[in-house]
Amino acid sequence: MKLKNLLKVQYQGIDLLSRMSSRGTRPSPPPSPPERPASRDSQDSMEDYWSEVKNIEEDGQRGHEDLLERGSMDEAELEEAWLQDAGLSTLVSGALGEGPAEALLSTLTRSQAAMVKKRVDNYTLTVRKRSKQPTRHVRDIFSTPDTSVRQMCPPCPPPQDTSDSLSFEVPYSEGTTAHHRGRQGDCLDCQRIRRDDHDLPTFQLPRPKLGLTRIQDLSCEDMKKIGYISLIELTTFYDGLGIELKRNRAARSKARGDGIFGVPLTTLLENDQKKFPGSKVPLVFRKLLSKLEQTGLQTEGILRVPGSASRVKHLRQELEQKLYEDRFDWEQVRHNDAAGLLKMFIRELPYPLLTLQHAPAFSAAQNISSPRQQIQALHLLIMLLPEPNRDTLKALLEFLRKVVAYEEKNRMGLWNVSMIVAPNLFTYRGKNAKQEEIQGAAGAAHLVRLLITYQDLLWTVPCFLISHVRKLNEAGASKKPPSSEKTKRKLLLMRRKTTEREKTERSGLTDLRQGVIRVHAPLHAKISMAIQLDNETKAKDVMARFDYENGRGTRNTSRRPRQYLFEVGGNIGERSLDPETHLLDVYHVNPHCEWVLKPTTT
Repeated sequence: MKLKNLLKVQYQGIDLLSRMSSRGTRPSPPPSPPERPASRDSQDSMEDYWSEVKNIEEDGQRGHEDLLERGSMDEAELEEAWLQDAGLSTLVSGALGEGPAEALLSTLTRSQAAMVKKRVDNYTLTVRKRSKQPTRHVRDIFSTPDTSVRQMCPPCPPPQDTSDSLSFEVPYSEGTTAHHRGRQGDCLDCQRIRRDDHDLPTFQLPRPKLGLTRIQDLSCEDMKKIGYISLIELTTFYDGLGIELKRNRAARSKARGDGIFGVPLTTLLENDQKKFPGSKVPLVFRKLLSKLEQTGLQTEGILRVPGSASRVKHLRQELEQKLYEDRFDWEQVRHNDAAGLLKMFIRELPYPLLTLQHAPAFSAAQNISSPRQQIQALHLLIMLLPEPNRDTLKALLEFLRKVVAYEEKNRMGLWNVSMIVAPNLFTYRGKNAKQEEIQGAAGAAHLVRLLITYQDLLWTVPCFLISHVRKLNEAGASKKPPSSEKTKRKLLLMRRKTTEREKTERSGLTDLRQGVIRVHAPLHAKISMAIQLDNETKAKDVMARFDYENGRGTRNTSRRPRQYLFEVGGNIGERSLDPETHLLDVYHVNPHCEWVLKPTTT
């Protein structure tokens, strides 16, 4: 009873603080009940959040925080870890000119370069104070002048029109001082979003001529470079907003190496891939989501109503023993028990799904008043997540969107779902964990709401990041001379093959004119085709032409894997093209790429 009363005081207090911070200094009276009867008190009550916290505490499992070995890091170690994750470790090792660092530095914007300079400078000063040993001065690396601290726009009343589109063309850090003003002079960017489901802005996905690029459309090497640039951009972005980007130390763990619950994602996937090659989401997670989607989406309170603690404990033990032997009986699993197992899996991960390193950056996004910039921060953070975390989070959010779609049946609105998922997704560790959780409860639930609502946008790679990767690849190619006789022979062989292929292609074309590309389709009867591009030629047109030329009938197309057009090589590793991509624009941006029609790997 004491715990229940404490939780009641906590969520009432956070509701009051939230209303005070978002609507003025004086507490406002609670709003009238929502007209929609489908979801329970979805606008202002945090009751579902604290009920979920109570269930977790009674369950006695909260993230295996005892498994983490923590240690203090001084500023030099923190800066060194940041530079390493940004692909710039050579700046502190003194080996500038080797590896990708020099190429990466040559492609940064002025603001990004100033941020890197600031991190290197802080590292240098800290090391000097600590050990008095000579270190390389930041002036030896950069000639970029310091930039002044950008001032945030003063708070403004919320605007009436919340429909807008996001630009993917310009780095987000370049827009931290550019605020959109309404007719009354109000700042359209500085609206603090309330928790009413209807109050979220409608941001449309842009339609660039180079096509939308999903995360899975890029090669692993290109996505690795996206991660480098995203970390530099996120740090620059937060600095422009006046937010200090804190960072947790990458903790070592004594986590289990086998089993299911309490096992790192990477270990689970390694085990899964032995039986199911190409698995991107842990098998148990996929099975639980499938069970809930098949039979639980219309169950009232599917995520809110806890299952039987004894049944969940028994099912967990059976999953550990029987899942990989295909002996587990999924028919015995009830809806609410499956939901309980799903949440238990997430919170018992030894390394949080949102990662320990980036957890402070996710929490800091709660303090951004602009909805546009909150989404931009989350966008960059998604780009930073390791692939297993990103794929697992994506599967979870897709499921949660389906739960919300059945709100009329399951009485689980967007705010209800967000409140219940947040305590499982955002783990608070350390001696001040309870205080941090009380202060961040509403903000954590709001971030989950944004992740669910804008997930299609968040898993699309911004054009400015892809442009940056192209420049990085070009700079790296121009600065990478052959390092050995073996490399020289390999390059010579590649050039010969390229020359022979070009001669073969020219024999089929009397005049290889500007804007003519040759598309290779290894799986088609006609494996190569020359195509003249114009301003209206799209990737889907090439796909359709190959289908027509090869006489594919509508009866058999469903049996064949869908094939997409790829740009390969040149200034990109590999990119699957959106069917709406204008090919002439890609041709101008990447004139030396190859064009290949093939199935995707996902």
